[in-house]
Order: sequence, then structure tokens, then C-alpha cells
Amino acid sequence: MKSLIISVFILTVFSPSAFSQAGVNNIGQRTFHFKDQKRNRPLTTEVWYPTTDTLKQSDKKFSPFARANTVRDGKLPSTKLPLILLSHGTGGGRLNQEWLADTLVKNGFIVAAVDHWGNTYDNKIGIEFAKPWERPQDISFILTALLNDDGFKAVIDPDKIGAAGFSFGGYTVIALAGGKLDFEALRSYFKAKPNELNVPEFPTLSKYLDDSTLLAGAKTYPPLKDNRIKAFLSISPGLGVGFTSNKQMKDITGAVFIIGSESDSIVPVKTNAYHFHELIKGSEYYVNKGKVGHYVMLPEAIDEVKKEAPVIFTDNVSVNRHQIHRDVDSLAINFFKKQLQAVGK
Repeated sequence: MKSLIISVFILTVFSPSAFSQAGVNNIGQRTFHFKDQKRNRPLTTEVWYPTTDTLKQSDKKFSPFARANTVRDGKLPSTKLPLILLSHGTGGGRLNQEWLADTLVKNGFIVAAVDHWGNTYDNKIGIEFAKPWERPQDISFILTALLNDDGFKAVIDPDKIGAAGFSFGGYTVIALAGGKLDFEALRSYFKAKPNELNVPEFPTLSKYLDDSTLLAGAKTYPPLKDNRIKAFLSISPGLGVGFTSNKQMKDITGAVFIIGSESDSIVPVKTNAYHFHELIKGSEYYVNKGKVGHYVMLPEAIDEVKKEAPVIFTDNVSVNRHQIHRDVDSLAINFFKKQLQAVGK
């Protein structure tokens, strides 16, 4: 039964006809184990890319989540392609938006997603959940690492780089775009309303608000804007209460597209997605209407997984997670193609 369910999901998600490049049949996938020695942060990174290699039997593995089969360590593209960097939500992981990565690759992009150290489902370090300045630096570090990699530096177009992120990752890409968080405003808000900080992924997060290491780090982190990245897709971004003025957005020069979900109870659109849209001049905005909640942006799961984690993997009966993903796929493809095609010409 599991195999049948996954086969249906894969057939729905994986459409070879979506590939626009002649001769490209599959998605290649590689894993890198980078480490930022300066910050002592291991940064495991997944990269997906178009490949002409065919799927091996060993590539066809069972997964409890909807995903396309990929060619492990397949041949790299023969031409330079745009790169999209992905940032996962708090307590998530680099594979959480693989559904989006699959579609982007089918449309001619290379995609790289990093595990933000200490802020993943399998490596929860409380204080790392409270350091918003580390994540943008993770993205910038892996971008540099990939541009210096013997293989990928030949196939990444350095003039056509974008970033996309979900939830905490949605904030991350806004910081990379040039948005400057007011950490004290954020901290003061959550000290007054600690229950709003206690997210399902780490329910006791508010206890770190007065941590001396956290407070010291908030005063010493470097500028987070990365001028190499030209287009920014922010999906259900959080930390909106740390942005109170459009002056905090004055350094944003790249294109920004913000997506929210109307029934998001984790990061309500009024104080987050729509709030960011109001503050960022020229930004585009889209909201998923109806009973669409926060975790709809995580993968489609089989029934057994839904039963184990219903809050994360089960939506309101009126919501079709698969269709929401397809809608976001379409928005992302159109946005990045429009914004990055004109760059570097």
C-alpha cells in the first residue's frame, strides 16, 4: 500500500515533459558536508540539478513523502544555469521543500538547500533557534562554497542567483535581501508575549530570551545582505514584529515576492507576510485564501506519517496540499525566470 501511494505521488509530481532543456531527462542530486570553520558550524547541503543520466535501480527508493526519484551524483549540466538557494523553516531540514526544488530543476534551475545547524528536526539546540543572524550567514557561506567547488563553479551562473525560504527561512531571505531586524524590538515583544514564541518545534524557546550569549551575539554579527543574490522569494515569513519601520528595508535593492497563507496561526499574515509586503517597497504579494495554514508548505506525507504528526502533515479538509504546492511552484518559476533572466545580460 505504501509503495502504491508513493508511486501515485511521484507520478503526479514528476513530469518529464516539464523539462525545457533538450536531452535532460532527470534530476541529479548531491550531498555536501561543508563546515564554516570561523563560526564552527557544520552545514550539510543538498544540491539538485538537471542531468542527462538515467535513473538506476538504486535511485528508486521508498519515501514517506511525495518526491521525484533523483539520480544520486548524476552528471552535471553542460551549460551555466541559475541557482536558487533554499532556507527551511525552524526545526525543519534541507529536504522540507524538495517539492519546490524538483519543480525548479525541471524548469532549468540548480537548487541548493542547507541544514541550518542547531535548528533542524534532528539537531535541536535551543539557543540556535533564537539566533536569526546565523541563518543568512549559512546561506552566504554555502553560496561561496558552491561557487568555489570544482564541479559546480562551471555550471552555476554567478549573475543569476536567487533565494527562497519558508517561515524562519522566509525571514532569512529578507535579511539576505537587506532587511535589518531590530532584535531588541523582537525580544521585547516576545518577553511580553512568551507564549507566541513557544512554537511546536521547540515549545520552551522563550527561556533563552535573556541568555547572555544570545544578547552578546545580537550586538556583534556582521551585515547580512548578500549582493550576489538578486531575487528573493519569502514564503510565510516570520519575525515580522522585529520590523517596525520601512527604514529597516532601505537597503533592499533586489526583487522580493512574499507569499502568505490566510489561516496561518504560527506566523499570522497580518503581522508577518502582509506586514513585510507593506514595508518593502515594490515587493509582490500573494496569499493562499481560505483555511490554508502554516505547515501546508511541508511535504505531502503518507497516511501513517499524518497520523503520527497530524498538526504538521494534516490540513483542513477544504485544503488540497498538493494543489497549494503546484500554485507556489508556478509563482516561484514565473518570479525567478522573470527576475533572473534579465540579470547579467
